[in-house]
Amino acid sequence: MTPRTALRDPKQDRSRATRRRLLEAAVSCLAEHGWAGSTVAVVAERAGVSRGAAQHHFPTREDLFTAAVEHVAEERSAELRALVAPRGEGRVRTVVEALVSLYTGPLFRAALQLWVAASYEEQLGARVTALEAKIGRETHRMAVELLGADESVPGVRETVQGLLDMGRGLGLANLLTDDGHRRERVVAQWSKILEGILATPS
Repeated sequence: MTPRTALRDPKQDRSRATRRRLLEAAVSCLAEHGWAGSTVAVVAERAGVSRGAAQHHFPTREDLFTAAVEHVAEERSAELRALVAPRGEGRVRTVVEALVSLYTGPLFRAALQLWVAASYEEQLGARVTALEAKIGRETHRMAVELLGADESVPGVRETVQGLLDMGRGLGLANLLTDDGHRRERVVAQWSKILEGILATPS
């Protein structure tokens, strides 16, 4: 017989599902409407829950939006961690494309809105700064692992960081217009640069 402690609790399942809907709705609202247009009430309506239910999970607006961006960032990180480091021809470009995609989706749009709000919202600023530092470290670590980069070789660490900085720039360029064609050319060229540097013997 299954121990009672191992049984699923329907109430807890509903609570987790509600929390997830709120986080996903918050990210969508932030990406589409910006900070000013993304109130708790708007997010709650989009998630299909009451404002009271939203505030039960996230007492403040800052709690809701920092948790939402962290939630999606962790999902994106999980996708990258699940990516098996490719082998053979085109390996580096596959990794570069995966990393650049971090900055061209809804997470980046939402995070950008949060950064702008954090620049003048003191309470939000400290939380977003800490969150971005954590995400930045994790992304850099994953990039090194996926590329098989040896950071003891001079210039390799800076080149990997440059790749991530370039990804942010491409993400910014993509905010106003579809920049896919130019992005494809830049990714191809950066991949060639990385291939040359990673092939340099230590």
